[in-house]
Amino acid sequence: MGVLPTEEKKIFLNKLEEIRQKALEHPEEFWDEHARALDWFKQWDKVLDDKDKPSYRWFVGGKINASYNALDRHLKTWRKNKVALIWEGENGEVKKYTYRDLYVEVNRAAELLKNFGVTKGDRIAFYMPMIPELPIFMLAAARIGAIHTVVFSGFSSDALAKRINDAKAKLLITADGGFRRGKVIPLKEIVDKALDSTISVENVIVVKRTGTKVNMVEGRDFWYHELIEGIPRNVYVEPERLDANHPLFILYTSGTTGTPKGVYHSTGGYLVWVYWTLKWAFDPHDDDIWWCTADIGWITGHSYIVYAPLLHGLTSLMYEGAPDYPAPDRWWSIIEKHGVTIFYTAPTAIRMFMRYGRKWVDMHDLSSLRLLGTVGEPINPEAWEWYYEVVGKKRCPIIDTWWQTETGGFMIAPAAGIALPPLKPGSATFPLPGVDADVVDEDGKPVPPNTRGYLVIKKPWPGMLLGVWGDLKRYVDTYWSRFPGWYYPGDYAMRDEEGYFWILGRADEVLKVAAHRIGTMEIESALVAHPAVAEAAVVGKPDPVKGEVPLAFVVLREGYEPSRELEEELINLVAENIGPIARPAGIVFVRKLPKTRSGKIMRRVLKAIVRGEDVGDITTIEDRSALEELIEMFKS
Repeated sequence: MGVLPTEEKKIFLNKLEEIRQKALEHPEEFWDEHARALDWFKQWDKVLDDKDKPSYRWFVGGKINASYNALDRHLKTWRKNKVALIWEGENGEVKKYTYRDLYVEVNRAAELLKNFGVTKGDRIAFYMPMIPELPIFMLAAARIGAIHTVVFSGFSSDALAKRINDAKAKLLITADGGFRRGKVIPLKEIVDKALDSTISVENVIVVKRTGTKVNMVEGRDFWYHELIEGIPRNVYVEPERLDANHPLFILYTSGTTGTPKGVYHSTGGYLVWVYWTLKWAFDPHDDDIWWCTADIGWITGHSYIVYAPLLHGLTSLMYEGAPDYPAPDRWWSIIEKHGVTIFYTAPTAIRMFMRYGRKWVDMHDLSSLRLLGTVGEPINPEAWEWYYEVVGKKRCPIIDTWWQTETGGFMIAPAAGIALPPLKPGSATFPLPGVDADVVDEDGKPVPPNTRGYLVIKKPWPGMLLGVWGDLKRYVDTYWSRFPGWYYPGDYAMRDEEGYFWILGRADEVLKVAAHRIGTMEIESALVAHPAVAEAAVVGKPDPVKGEVPLAFVVLREGYEPSRELEEELINLVAENIGPIARPAGIVFVRKLPKTRSGKIMRRVLKAIVRGEDVGDITTIEDRSALEELIEMFKS
C-alpha cells in the first residue's frame, strides 16, 4: 500500500495522464465528446462560455432534462423493470421501486406540483426525512423545471426559515414527522414555527410517515396521500426542455460569514459531471447495488443517492434511520440483506464503528462488497486501515473522495473506472479528468512536495456551481478573490513526491463536524443573541469520532457570572437556532478574547491553544494577558 511498484505505477499514470491531459489541454473537445453520454433534446452551440468569468457557463444552447435522463430514457431499455431504488425504514419496512414504478410516481408528483401552480423557475423547499417521496418530488420538480432546495431535516425552524426566505420558495413539502432512534422528530411542528417567519410559501404538502397528530392549516396545508389519490397512474407530464444552465437546485452551505450561502447548480453541466465522476471513481456495473449512506439534505445525497446512480441505471439504496439503531450492526445487516456491492460513507461513521469493535461487523456476511468509499472529510490512516481490513476483508479498494457542495461531484479520487492506482491510507490520490488541481503558498506559487499549502483549482469544470443565489459579489469574493482566476475551496492540502494529494482540513473559519460543514460565524451569531453574551468566538476542537466539534469562547456582559446553568442555556440556544449538529462541545468563559490591535479576534491562536500547538506569531496581539489566561486554562 506504500510506494508504487514501478511498472504498475507506469501503467496507471500513463492511462490516467493520457485522459487528464486531453481534458485539460482540449477541454471543449473532451467535454463535447463526453456530454453525449446523456440524452439531450438539443445539442449545445458552445461547450464553454467564459466571457463573464468567473461566471462560467457550460453547454450553452443545449436543452436537457434531469428527470428524463434519470428515468424516461431507461424505459426504452431492459432497465424498465430493474429496481431503481431500495428503501429501508428505520423500523425495518422495505420498499422497492423499479424504473417504471419511479417513472409513474414522478409523473404523478409532477402533475400534483402543476396543480399547485408551480411552473418553470419557481422554487420548492423540502424539509423531509429520508423517505422515497423526497427523491420522487426532487425528480418531479426537475421534470417541470422548478428549482428544488432541500433543507436537512436536522436543522431548526429558524435555519429552515432563513433558507426559505433566501430562496423565496413558493411551496414547501414536508412530513408529519420522521423516525430517529425509535423516536419521532416532529417535522411538521418545526415547519409551522418556521412559517411564522416567512412570506413566500403559499402551500404546504405533508407526507404521512409517522401517523402522529399534526396541526393542518386550512387552505394552506394538504395531505399528500389524499391529493395523490386523485391523480391517475397513467398520467404523463412532458419533461420541460430546459436550457443547460437552467438551475436544477439550490443547496445552502455554511461559509465564513453568518448567513448560509445558496449554492446553485446548472442542469446540463452538473448532470454530465456527476455521471462521469461516478463512472470514473467507482466503475459501476449493471448488477451493482450502490449504497451511499448520506442524507439527501446534503450534496452527497443529491449527487450520489439521487442523480448519478439513476443516470447510470443503477440500483440505489436509501436508508431512513440512525447507523447504529437498534444495534451497532444495523448497517452491516443492511449490506448483507440487500447484497450491497459498493458502499460509500463518511470517516465519522467508520470511527464510530471502530469504537464498537469488529464483532458487530463479523456477525454478517459482507462478501457482496467489491468497493468501499469515503466522503465528507479527510480519513485518518487508522480508520482507513480498519475499514479496509475489517469491513472490506482486505479485498475491497477504498475510493477516498475529495469534493464539495460547490464542485457538484468528486474532484480528487482514485479512478477505479480508468485504472486503479495502488492506494495510500489517508490520500485521495489524484485529480479526476478535467480537474486542474494544485497546492500553493500564500502568494499562489506551487509548494514543494510534502509541504502544506492551499488547495486551488485552476480551470473551470462542468459540475461547478453557477453562483451564490442572488449574490454575485459573494460568489466572487468567497471563491475567486483569494487567488484571482482560480477557484479556492478553503482547504489545506499537500502533495507527496509521487504526486498523491493529501487533504489536510479546512483553512478557513468553517468546521467539519461529522462531515457536515458549519460556519463558526453562524454559531457565534446565535451565542451573541443571548442577553448575557458580549462576545463569542468558536473554533474546532479535535474529536475522535466526529473529526472536530465546536468549542465556544464567551465573554459575558457586566452583571452576569459564569455558571453550569448558563453554559447549558447557551449550548441549547445554538442547537435551537441552528440544529443539533451545531451544538458546542462546551463553553469556555473568559474575561477577554485575544485580538489584534485592529480589533480582529485571533481564532488561529484559540485553535492552537485548544489543540496544544504553538501559537505562532503574536506580535499583533493587543493584550497578552488574554493569551496568558487561555494558556493557563488549557494546561494539561
